[in-house]
Amino acid sequence: MIQLATFLFIGGQEAILIILAVVMIFGAKNIPEIARGLGKGMRMLKDASNDIKSEITKTAEQQGIDTSITKDVEDELKKVKDDFEDFTGSISRKM
Repeated sequence: MIQLATFLFIGGQEAILIILAVVMIFGAKNIPEIARGLGKGMRMLKDASNDIKSEITKTAEQQGIDTSITKDVEDELKKVKDDFEDFTGSISRKM
């Protein structure tokens, strides 16, 4: 049985229907402007979340809270990722 790929539980036919509805409602000329606005909004949200994260980290360091725990976790995750890539690399080469 062939299974079709879905994105957010939306199949190909539903995606085509949604795209068609968007084109009919907003018009083909306005879609790039809408996409640009959504992209700018997402970028602003990402920048704001990064600013909040940096403020929290700065405040924690000023208060004397140890933030090295997150760095240790990141280092361990990187080691595990590298080990996993080495492991899967050796498997890929043997096939």
